[in-house]
Amino acid sequence: MNAVIDPAQRLAGKVAIVTGAANGIGAAIAGLFQSHGAIVAGYDQAAPGADDAVCALFQQGDVSDADAVAAFVERVVSAYGQVDVLVSNAGMDVFSIPLELSSQTWQRNLDVNLGGHWNFARAVLPCMLRQGRGSVVNIASVHGHRIIQGAFPYNVAKHALIGLTKALGLEYADKGLRFNSISPGLILVDRIEHWFESQPDPAQARREQEALLPPKRIGEASEVAQTALFLASDEARFINAADILIDGGRSQLYY
Repeated sequence: MNAVIDPAQRLAGKVAIVTGAANGIGAAIAGLFQSHGAIVAGYDQAAPGADDAVCALFQQGDVSDADAVAAFVERVVSAYGQVDVLVSNAGMDVFSIPLELSSQTWQRNLDVNLGGHWNFARAVLPCMLRQGRGSVVNIASVHGHRIIQGAFPYNVAKHALIGLTKALGLEYADKGLRFNSISPGLILVDRIEHWFESQPDPAQARREQEALLPPKRIGEASEVAQTALFLASDEARFINAADILIDGGRSQLYY
């Protein structure tokens, strides 16, 4: 018989790594995981806020640096003896006209938005395989499902990330590991707020974006975090190689 899961402590006793944990969706995930009993290790290029006591361990670094990532994961395993959950969230926006895109920017997009996720997955795999358990949640994007003009080459990397997630999920399913992804649409985080503020009429820009969404509102980071919590928890133990869209249904309207 399966043990009863305390709904207030769904990650009790688990060690979770969250990338991009300093702000936005990553910070929301780290905070929610900590509130549900997880020991959270955060990784981000940016430093966490001065009042942020969510992460028991935090390191600044670039997800595209495979050696730095491996060293960080080794530090987590040395400190806590296990890694039960990886939420690979860190990424960057790269939007360009194809023939105006430099080779360096093309490569940087792939190194961060695809390679960074692989670097972390590769680093946690040995520990998770020894344990015989582990849940990896990659934060992909609605751009990995629907192609719209002006989103190149970000959309290329996000399509590939969903493929990477499914491939790893199938490779390691019989070893007790699960790989799933979440594809957020427009989520109201700091960089989106900054974008609104940069527009000639911020209020109008916000109304226009809200009008595009079937619920007539923009998504919240907490809504992505709740889905990550479910996928990380034992409640989702038979969900593998899946992707969950969190976009209010907008992707169904692109065509």
